[in-house]
Amino acid sequence: MEHFDAIVIGTGAMGAAALMHLAARGARVCGLDRFPPGHDRGSSHGQTRLIRMAYFEHPDYVPLLRRAYELWHELEDVAGRPLLVESGLLMAGPPDGEVVAGALASAAIHDLPVERLTVSDAMARWPALRLPEEWAAVHEARGGYLFVEECVRAHAAEAVRLGARIEHGSAVRGWQTVGSTDQVGHVVVETDAGRYAADRLVVTAGAWAADLLKLPSLPLRVLRKSLFWYRPEATAAVDYTAGHLPCFAFDGPTGFFYGFPAIDARGVKIAEHSGGTTVTDPLHVDRGIDLHEQARVEAVLADHLPGMRGVLTDHAACLYTMSPDGHFVVGLHPQHDKVAIAAGFSGHGFKFASVMGEILADLTLDGKTSHPIGFLSPNRWL
Repeated sequence: MEHFDAIVIGTGAMGAAALMHLAARGARVCGLDRFPPGHDRGSSHGQTRLIRMAYFEHPDYVPLLRRAYELWHELEDVAGRPLLVESGLLMAGPPDGEVVAGALASAAIHDLPVERLTVSDAMARWPALRLPEEWAAVHEARGGYLFVEECVRAHAAEAVRLGARIEHGSAVRGWQTVGSTDQVGHVVVETDAGRYAADRLVVTAGAWAADLLKLPSLPLRVLRKSLFWYRPEATAAVDYTAGHLPCFAFDGPTGFFYGFPAIDARGVKIAEHSGGTTVTDPLHVDRGIDLHEQARVEAVLADHLPGMRGVLTDHAACLYTMSPDGHFVVGLHPQHDKVAIAAGFSGHGFKFASVMGEILADLTLDGKTSHPIGFLSPNRWL
């Protein structure tokens, strides 16, 4: 049975980043996954993900985001290609709603440069938009998007270059700690292809995390989400391209919807962050178009991007793994100090993958991190 310094279960966004940071610190590390990095069966696919600093979900995320931005740009230098585009992000909704008020609160606490706009100002700047007069808007110039599959592959490729090994094609069945003390103990991981041993373990299994974490106190719920792309009419196409339209997020009466300008021939991408369909088995997900979800996003396009009367060009389904409170679960396993976990990213975690890799390497090799992750502790449900 081969023995490593550390094993990472799951080589998606968080796992690939953890592999890279562990390998960069000289650890002999192996990543295990059923699928190869950059696959389309979990949560880390669909071309783009939003990134933003004025975090409405909780201001405590902002210090992590500062470091995440730095690390994404460092990864770009290593990969030799763009991964993060700071194209701007416009958030709009009721002035006292969670999105606008929360973003402004985070900006005030952390002295972030954001711009509060009236809807008239926003529509004058971006003619494609239509916003209700009772709404308010916040523009964050450093907001933008990450190329999701490219980010995962860049982390994985650099990890391998630094000496990490990635094994894919077989399922992880479980793990156990062996030995009674920290000095003699280790972890054994069971897969379809055999057993692996390591001094330490990292569990970043995404939608498959619930069965692997061995934490009955932490119920994780998996949701299916749909992504849609629409090509605008040719006469209005320029208004919807990157550089003419920022990324957008609408906190509307029917739900929270977000999207991206047209960056390729498929056109504008739009998705609903709220809602979703419960998934009982992540291996068997209906990846067809849900007509009800399609109607909901098209109603939002009609209300707020009325020039988007083009045709649906593409569709994808991805998975959210929801924690009970919608915040991440990151830290050492409450019952196993040899095991670091990162789970329950609840549909807003991808942008943090770069810094999560650094955090997981800290926890794995040092047993602690200087990053402020106390509010994300797995112990909050004990």
